Amino acid sequence: MQKKALIIGCSGITGSALAVELRQQGWEVTGLSRGHSALPQGVKGLTADLTSAEQVAAALREQHPDAVFFTVWSRQENEKENIRVNGAIVRHVIDALGDRLSSSHVALVTGLKHYLGPFEAYGAAETVITPFREEQPRQPVDNFYYAQEDEIFAGAERYGYRWSVHRPHTVIGAAQGNAMNMGQTLAVYAALCREQGWPFIFPGSPEQWQGVSDVTDAGILARQLVWSTDAIDAQNAAFNIVNGEHFRWKWLWPRLAHYFGIEPADYSGSPTPLDARMQQANAQQLWVALAEKYQLETKEIDKLASWWHTDADLGRPFEAFTDMTKSRLAGFTDYQSTEQSFYKLFDQLIDKKIIPDFKRR
Repeated sequence: MQKKALIIGCSGITGSALAVELRQQGWEVTGLSRGHSALPQGVKGLTADLTSAEQVAAALREQHPDAVFFTVWSRQENEKENIRVNGAIVRHVIDALGDRLSSSHVALVTGLKHYLGPFEAYGAAETVITPFREEQPRQPVDNFYYAQEDEIFAGAERYGYRWSVHRPHTVIGAAQGNAMNMGQTLAVYAALCREQGWPFIFPGSPEQWQGVSDVTDAGILARQLVWSTDAIDAQNAAFNIVNGEHFRWKWLWPRLAHYFGIEPADYSGSPTPLDARMQQANAQQLWVALAEKYQLETKEIDKLASWWHTDADLGRPFEAFTDMTKSRLAGFTDYQSTEQSFYKLFDQLIDKKIIPDFKRR
């Protein structure tokens, strides 16, 4: 029989890539969301306010999934509110499905803030040793990832399902309106630099510029999520998931510049955050003019670029990268070139007329 998947947050970077992967592997896919964004082709859509237990229960009344994937979060004004809201989202779905989950697999996507602490607590958490490993303990700070995990664990006790937790680094993939989208943000920034003649300045910290890093292609994350539903050694376990390639931004930045036909600026030795620079330059007005000139699909730059998140990721005052040994020993051995992750994304954005195709003009 055809397997059935339920994706919570199907229109984001991770959810949309996962939907495509599941469909390619023959799954029937249903997405539950607020209904604000289009779903990938072939996905059945269900709509509910995820913060409402009643709406979620009504939407899921007829669902009997073989696997449930949580790929969504709702950004709040502080971490205590993140904990309350995002923990409730997971709980509402699990309780709505209840005993129908008894033979299912439930997968939760979190991230490296499991090891680093949330954005507002960067630097306040206890020092951890890189590369990050799954057995490292939780940090003694408020963190909505922990609240979501606890809801997954509690649900497994109540309803008897299998679970897995997946911790990507920065996810590189395409999605509009996503709150954390560094690859697309850098593409928009590079397009503005090309059009305006700006220097392509690395916005982050010297530690990020010089230190070791990694990222997670949305495709490799999707493949690990699907793998976890059947792999014996993936049951009831947490896994890091990155491309498998370590790099330094000082190496990658000139390559990204070359793709767009622009010159990378010499690194100044200190952060020059994008958020403040784009506000000062009135990037929204500049993007409207650029979108009209090149007949792009979206004139609202805030639907494409998440300046604050890119500043947070690239501004860390320490290096951040992960270990994949646990995943590999369990049988997941996929690898993805990071350079090709970015180029693949940029090509997709050009094909969808999100950014200009400067090469063809």
